[in-house]
Amino acid sequence: MNTYLVVILASLVLSWLLGIVSNYYNKRHMVSRLPDEFRDVYDDRKYSESQEYARANMRFSSIADSISMAITIGFILLGGFNWLDQLVRSWELAPLLSGLAYIGLLSLASWTVSLPFEIYQTFVLESRFQFNNTTPWTFVVDRLKGLILTAILGGGLLAGVLYFFGSAGEWAWMWCWVLAVAFSLGITYVAPTWILPLFNTFSPLEEGELRTALEAYARKSDFELEGIFVMDGSRRTSKGNAFFTGFGKRKRIALFDTLLKEQSVEEITAVLAHEVGHSKRGHIRKQLILATIKTGAVFYLLSLFLDSKGLFDAFGMEHMSVYAGLVFFTLLYTPISMVLGVVGNYLSRKYEFEADAFAAETTNNPGAMISALKKLSANNLSNLTPHPLVVWLEYSHPPVLERVRVLKNR
Repeated sequence: MNTYLVVILASLVLSWLLGIVSNYYNKRHMVSRLPDEFRDVYDDRKYSESQEYARANMRFSSIADSISMAITIGFILLGGFNWLDQLVRSWELAPLLSGLAYIGLLSLASWTVSLPFEIYQTFVLESRFQFNNTTPWTFVVDRLKGLILTAILGGGLLAGVLYFFGSAGEWAWMWCWVLAVAFSLGITYVAPTWILPLFNTFSPLEEGELRTALEAYARKSDFELEGIFVMDGSRRTSKGNAFFTGFGKRKRIALFDTLLKEQSVEEITAVLAHEVGHSKRGHIRKQLILATIKTGAVFYLLSLFLDSKGLFDAFGMEHMSVYAGLVFFTLLYTPISMVLGVVGNYLSRKYEFEADAFAAETTNNPGAMISALKKLSANNLSNLTPHPLVVWLEYSHPPVLERVRVLKNR
């Protein structure tokens, strides 16, 4: 049997199996007794509800992952990639347009397969636990906007990659690396003012005690903010959140309107301090450097496999092409992606602890950070006792119970 095919199928099955096993152990690891640290924000009923929410999500993810894996493997073994290639070739398009059509159709098929799961999760699962505020109209418009943005932005980047690998010779991977990094930085720069407002309304935080406190903290920390905005997160969910966008002088903080209803001034200031901590501790810079290195390494590896006949034989392809090789390498890269994902999550969890510590130190109020985390977990029905395997595989943030205990011991 083709070695490439064995590696790809084994990787897909292993990824699925890890998900199934981690969900199984996660369910068994749940503690029926509410941890003492959370008795001020949970009661027994709400804690039981949070565990049922976790179980429901695990059941859903196991089913969705199983169906997706079966469809992917079936498409591979039944020669779907070659069939689609023959269809696109019959249109007699230019090579670049053929590549865009081939990958575009595969992406559209993947989107179509995932759509029923998104609908179920939004309108059944999230609604069951009173999280969903999304109307059918908003859902449809969001998906259409997402498709259009993907076609324009993703299609533009893809066109550049296909062009360079089709015409730039042995240094094509280097040109693609430069293009991808520039594209990523450009999207990060324009997202706050051009992309995010397509989906949500961002209003400047009104003058008052909260704005005064946040601006005072930013000045004290020598952290320049372009603005503090309130996002209408409640249009889609009752969950609370906050995040930074942009970089350099275009840094903004966005606060969900739901967060403002749940948290005090001191708690929201602690949330801001946590995000500032990521910048002051160099986490954003380190992640950018690592992402840049990773992108270059991926394109270099891609250049080594694009002309591999064995890789094309694994998918029963009658013709070799840059666009199909790009798709096949993505599947071949699965095990490396899994390993890098685990490493990336480990670093991310480490950075979260450091940002928590920064917030506690610079606000001189670790209790505010603790209460903010506890309220967020209660409002979002977080799983307080995830299994270590699940944390290791999937969590970019440490479990909230662990974060609270570390802060209390400072």
